[in-house]
Amino acid sequence: MADGFLKLSSAFDEANEADWLEAVSKALKGGGVERLQRKTDDGLTIEPLYRESSFPSATDPRGAPGEAPYLRGASAEPDPFLPWDIRQSFGHPDPEVTNKEILRDLERGVSSIELCVDCTGKSGVAIHDADTLATALNGVRADIASVALDHCGMGSGTSLAGLLALWGEQQGGAGTLKFAFNIDPIGLLMRKGEVEGGIDAAFVRTAELSRLLCLRYPKSTTLRADARPVHEAGGSEAQELGVLIAHAVDTMRRLADQGYDASAYPSQTVFTLAAGGNYGIEIAKLRAARRLWARVLDAMELEAEPMLLQSVSSARMLTRYDPWVNMLRNTAACFASAVGGADIVTVRAFNEALGVPEELGRRTARNTQIIAMEESGLGKIADPAGGAWFEETLADELAEAAWAVFQEIEAEGGLVASLAKGNLQKRIAEVREARFAAIAKRKRPLTGVSEFPLLDADEAPVAEIKFESKAASVSSEGLHSFLKDLPDKSGSTTEADPLAPIRLARDFETLRDRANAHADRTGKRPGIFIATLGPLAEHTARADFARNLFAAGGVEAVEAAKMPETPEVLADAFKASGCQIAAICGADKRYEDEAEAAAKALKDAGAARVFLAGKFEAAAIDNNIFMGCDAVDMLQIAQAELGVEK
Repeated sequence: MADGFLKLSSAFDEANEADWLEAVSKALKGGGVERLQRKTDDGLTIEPLYRESSFPSATDPRGAPGEAPYLRGASAEPDPFLPWDIRQSFGHPDPEVTNKEILRDLERGVSSIELCVDCTGKSGVAIHDADTLATALNGVRADIASVALDHCGMGSGTSLAGLLALWGEQQGGAGTLKFAFNIDPIGLLMRKGEVEGGIDAAFVRTAELSRLLCLRYPKSTTLRADARPVHEAGGSEAQELGVLIAHAVDTMRRLADQGYDASAYPSQTVFTLAAGGNYGIEIAKLRAARRLWARVLDAMELEAEPMLLQSVSSARMLTRYDPWVNMLRNTAACFASAVGGADIVTVRAFNEALGVPEELGRRTARNTQIIAMEESGLGKIADPAGGAWFEETLADELAEAAWAVFQEIEAEGGLVASLAKGNLQKRIAEVREARFAAIAKRKRPLTGVSEFPLLDADEAPVAEIKFESKAASVSSEGLHSFLKDLPDKSGSTTEADPLAPIRLARDFETLRDRANAHADRTGKRPGIFIATLGPLAEHTARADFARNLFAAGGVEAVEAAKMPETPEVLADAFKASGCQIAAICGADKRYEDEAEAAAKALKDAGAARVFLAGKFEAAAIDNNIFMGCDAVDMLQIAQAELGVEK
C-alpha cells in the first residue's frame, strides 16, 4: 500500500497566473487575453480563466446542499439508488405500440414515463378517452413509476388530467400513486397561440382541479411551469429563465384570484427547462433557476421550498443529417442536467428529428442516463458544481440577466399580457435571427451539418407509422363526477402569436434537401471543381476548407487526377470534370501571381462562376469564401448556378 498521497502535480514545475498570461501572450503573438473571451447570446462574457476572486466563496450565502433557501438542491445526500428521476418521453401515435415501448423501457432502467399526447396522433400518442389511455398504460405500476403528461399544446390539460385521474381511481390506492398532471394554460398559449374559452376560464378550472387532485393524489404534482417553448423558438438562456419565473409568478397570481393558496404552488409544480449541448452554460442555467426561484419566494414572503426541476434535452440542437452526432449532443445535455442538479432528466432520442424514434433511438436515450448515473457516478455527489468559480460566476450573471427579463415582462403586465401584445415574441425573434446569422457564418459550427458534413452518411432508423386517429379532442364521457362538475365559465378565446419551434440546422438542412432532390432528379450530385494552385503543402488547408464548405450545401468537390501546373492544364481538367463552377484554392503569395490567370482560364473553359478561397480579388473571380463569410449565401449562389431548384 502507498505510504501517502500521490501528488499528481509533482512532475511539473510550479506555475502561477503571471506565467500563464505570458504564455498566452506569446501564443497570441502579443495579443491580450481578452482575445480569448467569448460572449453568450445575452451578452455575458465568458472569460478564459476564472480565479478565486471571481466568486467570493468566503461570503457566499448559499449554504450547503439541502439547506434553505435550497440554492444547491433539495438534498445533502443523493439517493444512492436513483440520484435523479430517469424520465422517458413516449410519443408513438398508436397507444398499443406506446404501451409496449413503456413496459420495455421500464424493464430496462427508466424510472418514470411522460406521455406526449396529441388526440390526432400527429405529434404524440392518440389518447382521447379512458379506453385509449388505459391501453397505453396497461401494466404500469404508478405507485412505483411516476406517470407524467405532456399535453403537446392540444389543450389546457384539465380534460386529459381528468382521464389520468380516472385511470388512477381504477387502479386503487390513490394515495400511493405518483402522477405529474402538468396542467399548464400559459404553456398552451406559448405553444399553440390560443386558449379556447379564455385564459381566465382556464385558470378557474385549473385552480379547482388542482385542489381536488391534491387531495386524492398526495404524492403527485398538478401544475407545470414550462419555459422550453422559449428555448425551442431560439431564445437565449436569460430569456428562458426569465420566462420560467414570469410563468410561475403569473400562474400564482391568477390562481390566487381563484382563492388558491399561494403557499401550495411550489410543492405542486414541476419547473421545466431545456438543456443544450454547451454543458458549461447549461449547468449554470440550472443553478441560476434555483437562485431566481428562491428570490421570488423571498419577495412573496413564502417559506423557502426546494424547486422540483426537470431538464429535457434540446430539440432545436438535433440534426437530420449525420444524426449520429446527436448522441454526443444528448450526452452533453445529460451531463449538464445531472451536474446542474436537475431532479428529473429526460433525454430525447438521437433520431427524433427524422421521425418517431424506434428501439435504437429509445435505447440510446435511456442508456445515456444510465451510464452517466451508474458508470460515471454523476449522482454520487450533492451539487458537484458547487464552488466552481466559472459555474458560480456565470450562474450569478445569468440570474441577474434573467431577473431583468422577468422585470421587463412584469412591467408589461405579466407573461400572458406580454405574449398577447407580441412583445416577448419580438425580443426572442431578435435573438433567433442573430443566432441564425452566426450559424450561417459558421461562427457557431454544427458538426456533421455546417462542419465536417458526410454526403454519403447512413441514415438513422425511425419507426414506420401506420396509424390514423379519428378523434380531435379529449372526450369527457366516463369521467369521474368531480371532474365533470368543474366550473365552466368560458369566454372569448385568448390569442397570441405562438412561439414556433426551430432547429438550428434549418438553413443548411434546407440546402442539403435541395441538393439531394436535384441528385434524385438528375441522377448526379451537384459538384464543384476544386482548382488547386501550387504544391500540396500550399493549397491543402484552403482546399479542405472549400470541400467542407460546399459539402455543407450538398455540393460535391471534384478534383483533377493530376495536379495542374499551368492555366491551360487547369482549364482542361475543369472541362474533363463536367462541373459548371469552380473554386480556386492556394496560398496568398501564389494568388498574387497566378489567381487572375487561373480564374480567366476557368471562365474561358466554361465556368459559370468562379469562387476563390481567401480574400484576393480579381476581375474573373466572382465570389470569395473565407472564415466568417456567409456560407449559406455562398451555397445558395452555387446551387443557383448549378440549377438546383428551391
